[in-house]
Amino acid sequence: MEDFYMSIRTKSLRLFTSLLLGIFCLSSHAYPVTDSVTLYTPYTKISVPPGQSIDYAIDVINNGREIKTVDISLAGMPKGWNYTLKAGGWTIGQISILPGERKSFSLNVGVPYKVNKGSYRFKVLAGGSYSLPLVVSISEQGTFKTEFSTEQPNREGQANSSFTFNAVLKNQTADKQLYTLTANASRGWNVAFKSNYQQVTSVNIEANSTQSIEIDIKPPENIEAGRYKIPIVASTNTSSSSIELEVVITGSYKMELTSPTGLLSTNITAGKYKRVELIVNNTGSSELADIKFDFSAPSKWDVTFDPKKVDKLQAGKSAKVFATIKADKKAIPGDYVTNLEAKTPETSSRASFRISVETAMLWGWIGVLIIIAALGSVYYLFRKYGRR
Repeated sequence: MEDFYMSIRTKSLRLFTSLLLGIFCLSSHAYPVTDSVTLYTPYTKISVPPGQSIDYAIDVINNGREIKTVDISLAGMPKGWNYTLKAGGWTIGQISILPGERKSFSLNVGVPYKVNKGSYRFKVLAGGSYSLPLVVSISEQGTFKTEFSTEQPNREGQANSSFTFNAVLKNQTADKQLYTLTANASRGWNVAFKSNYQQVTSVNIEANSTQSIEIDIKPPENIEAGRYKIPIVASTNTSSSSIELEVVITGSYKMELTSPTGLLSTNITAGKYKRVELIVNNTGSSELADIKFDFSAPSKWDVTFDPKKVDKLQAGKSAKVFATIKADKKAIPGDYVTNLEAKTPETSSRASFRISVETAMLWGWIGVLIIIAALGSVYYLFRKYGRR
């Protein structure tokens, strides 16, 4: 009998225990731990173009019986995208919700201009255990880039030359852009920009369009030979691009043709030769090569040079040259101008000589004899016929 009661007691205890476990399981199913916080927004998939900013309004709902404090973060955000989490005017990273209530915060997602067409997925996390999947579909291929280029980035010339470069500025963004054009050149350099044949300092370019830019560069005076880098920048408030132009100065080509004393005058006897000394000065910053000589003189005059040419003349150096001038034998006394010239393919210099022509001594004596003969003839005729 006692065993019978023990068996009933054991069975009753097992039944009671089973009932308690069942009640506990039902209770756990009614308020599951994993569903105690819910993240909600009405628009979970949005289609936008590149460069668009998206604003989400997200609710955090506490389904549990206790206060929930959870960290708010994002996972899987595409590279190059940016976002901010705000509530009550503050940037937040954590939120606390009373049981059975909800709190709202805003999520702003900035889509870059440089993004490929397609769908991008990321999640909003609450406490690391609760998530809200979101999808952003990019409706078109985009980029946020300014391309500034030139096919010929360097030019070579003399110091007194102007250098012109042709560049292309491309707006590869989704919006119209105003580009400011600047040159980071040293003092003394003059850089001017032209667009549509007008001098400008900035240009407006439509989205995904290009504009031709002409860049004119003038070096400072007396600049030394060498290579000079000039960065050119096209910029907006959000984007910029630059090109580096190179100007190669070969030096200036200048020379002076003169006499050792600077005096450019002499005298000559008609039909005779006069040898004058000349000096060729290289006053530029580059070597002069193949210096030849020429002249312009009155008709039937002639000039020869010794030497006939100067092969090379270093900058700052001088060379001596002799010019032999022959006057026309019938030249009457007076002042004549003979132009002597030294020239290379790059530069030239002219010296104008004033030459006084004198009558030859023989002709002077002949003139005197003629005058004496004329006077004698007059005297003879006067004596012979004067008394009649």
